Amino acid sequence: MNSLDWAVLIGYFGVMVAIGLWSHRHVDDVSDFFTAGGRMPWWLSGISHHMSGYSAVMFTGYAGIAYQYGVTSFVTWSLPIAIGIGIGAKLFAPRLNRLRSRLHVASPLEYLKNRYNVPTQQALAWSGLLLKIVDVGAKWAAIATLLSVFTGMSLTQGIFITGAITAVYCTVGGLWADALTELGQFVIQLFAGLTMLVIVLNELGGLSALWTVWDKLPEGHAEPTAGPYTVTFLLAYLFIKTFEYNGGMWNQAQRYMATDSARSATRSARLSAILWLVWPAVLFFPMWAAPLLVEAKKPDASDSYALMTEQLLPHGLLGLVVVGFFSHTMAMCSSDANSISAVFTRDIAPVFSKAARSWDNRAGLLAARLSTLAFLALSMALATQINSPAFKDIISVVIKWVAGLMGPIAIPFMLGLLRPFHRSGPTAALTSWAAGLLAFYFTNYDLHGSVKTDVALQYQVALPLAISLVLYVVVGLLKPEDTPERDALIETINSDGGGGGPRGGAATVPGRRTGPDGTGVPEGLKD
Repeated sequence: MNSLDWAVLIGYFGVMVAIGLWSHRHVDDVSDFFTAGGRMPWWLSGISHHMSGYSAVMFTGYAGIAYQYGVTSFVTWSLPIAIGIGIGAKLFAPRLNRLRSRLHVASPLEYLKNRYNVPTQQALAWSGLLLKIVDVGAKWAAIATLLSVFTGMSLTQGIFITGAITAVYCTVGGLWADALTELGQFVIQLFAGLTMLVIVLNELGGLSALWTVWDKLPEGHAEPTAGPYTVTFLLAYLFIKTFEYNGGMWNQAQRYMATDSARSATRSARLSAILWLVWPAVLFFPMWAAPLLVEAKKPDASDSYALMTEQLLPHGLLGLVVVGFFSHTMAMCSSDANSISAVFTRDIAPVFSKAARSWDNRAGLLAARLSTLAFLALSMALATQINSPAFKDIISVVIKWVAGLMGPIAIPFMLGLLRPFHRSGPTAALTSWAAGLLAFYFTNYDLHGSVKTDVALQYQVALPLAISLVLYVVVGLLKPEDTPERDALIETINSDGGGGGPRGGAATVPGRRTGPDGTGVPEGLKD
């Protein structure tokens, strides 16, 4: 990178901070900070949902998979996510929106203390929080790895720079800042991704390379499944991602909660599903063609995309593509920080602190911002250890840890929204959660903590969720714990009718002030 590339990168950071400061004017209470007051347009929610779903790991870990195995990187990753979000557009998105509009909650997990009980809520909250620290740590490490390739910065320096910039805008502006920066980041990534595609096609002989390049690539590069990414893995991944991307990742649930209605949440999900189906294919083609253009230096080929950009792009455009790397990582990490802050301040803190139960708007916002900073700091600290023996490498954390542990946390949360599972109460929820975590451990490690090497990847990631699902259903049938209050809550979430629904002790969001036009929506964003 030269001075022109640095100017592009610094300019990008400046714009992100400016958006955060501008969004600060529209954050009056915790409802604004965590759910945009329920006033986010569906199209902005959809773009934000898409952008907050992946990071620079795509340009490192998944670039390595694309380099080694080809098309399977798309077929076994973004395609099942697109299908899963499409399924959830009607199944989960409108119900998650009703959590805010009917039960008046600001955190996705607030409803759990009434759907189950406080211990269940706390178990899911604490385990999800710890998992997200690891997950976001992997994202910081991924972007720092790329930054080191281009600038020579150390891993720690790269983590600190990206984390500090993200902390500024997401702390002051809340979910509005997250969504608006993700919109800007999407536009930047659009230009960067198309630029890279055009340059790679030109290097390979023109537009015809889209269909002629496959005969020149390594054997099996065009196969939909390859290596450890088998058909069984694909089906397991579809199963997992349907839960994860429809709310199991709490930041994704917030995007649906932030829209003004259940119908808008459905439209938001459909837009995100379309983007997941189309856009990753554009980004992946240069990665599939990379073996013809560069020779990866790392054993997992995670440096292949970075090497290709350095080789092919002129200065200025190189800076734009590097900004594209940052855009995805900062989008995901800032949205995760906001969702974790919501869970901590709305679900965890009130259980342990009497003062937290009576926070006014000012105290609630201060707690939200401080917990956001604390989460970012912890995840950044962990990121410096991401290549240690405990975590191995970036792609291992993202695929194995997150996919394997997400299921036991997501099952009680997601299925608790649906009528057919109304018999499953606290016993079913806690049993499925605990058994899923144990299944993950014993699938991946022996009693002494040594990593197992004889278990296929698809079983490592799928068994915990499968066991959690089976136990959640079976225990609910054998020991039904449905009550009139729980059934009424479920009916409120599932009903298309109006009304506020039962409160039943559900946490309420402090009153919010409207904007100059009475809506509270930032100018220029009204649908």
